[in-house]
Amino acid sequence: MEINTGVPVEQREKIADGLARLLADSYTLYLKTHNFHWNVTGPMFSTLHDLFEEQYTELAEAVDEIAERIRTLGFPAPGSYRQFGELTSIEEAVDAPSADGMVRQLVRDNETVVRTAREIVPLAADVNDEPTVDLLTVRMQTHEKTAWMLRSLLED
Repeated sequence: MEINTGVPVEQREKIADGLARLLADSYTLYLKTHNFHWNVTGPMFSTLHDLFEEQYTELAEAVDEIAERIRTLGFPAPGSYRQFGELTSIEEAVDAPSADGMVRQLVRDNETVVRTAREIVPLAADVNDEPTVDLLTVRMQTHEKTAWMLRSLLED
């Protein structure tokens, strides 16, 4: 059945493609944050272990919302490691860096997610796709705040 919500299919497809990149970035960040939760060591262990758990739990909900928005627009959501690997701008963590290294990577990666979301906003705003703009605004706010909180751990 055809979707007739006021956003033409060509624009919905462009928005869905952007959201697929956001989903891949978010899922890759989720996996990295969970990895760091498991593998953090050092004097900040308890603080970082708990903080990373809060962050990956929030990301788990976010990836579901992003995927469901893609589906609402009428397109399949990517869902494999291969697809995510092709779409993401975030480098996978294949080792366990120091706690400081983990925090630095997560700052950088949260900022990457913000940039990816920001690229999609004009596509959605131009066709009055407010639900997508709202989703993107929440994601940008969340990742900007997360990056700020993580950066605060690095300041002397």
